[in-house]
Amino acid sequence: MNKEEIIKEFQIHEGDTGSAEVQIALLTARIRHLTEHLKKHPKDFHSRRGLMKLVGRRRKILKYLRSKNPESYKEVIQKLGLRK
Repeated sequence: MNKEEIIKEFQIHEGDTGSAEVQIALLTARIRHLTEHLKKHPKDFHSRRGLMKLVGRRRKILKYLRSKNPESYKEVIQKLGLRK
């Protein structure tokens, strides 16, 4: 899935590219891509550090979304398959 498709799926209104929902979805796509990369290249510690930074950023945005809009938080978690 490319960036434009992700934005279209998660945007709240037309032209929305920066809402918490869109940011979480984009970060999740990058995290999944880096995770696959690290399976092939287990000693790539620079990319591993970048992955950890992305995970931390996504966690902060999820925490913000949960406090501001719990319904939207649950919907995003379910759509992305995060937290079982």
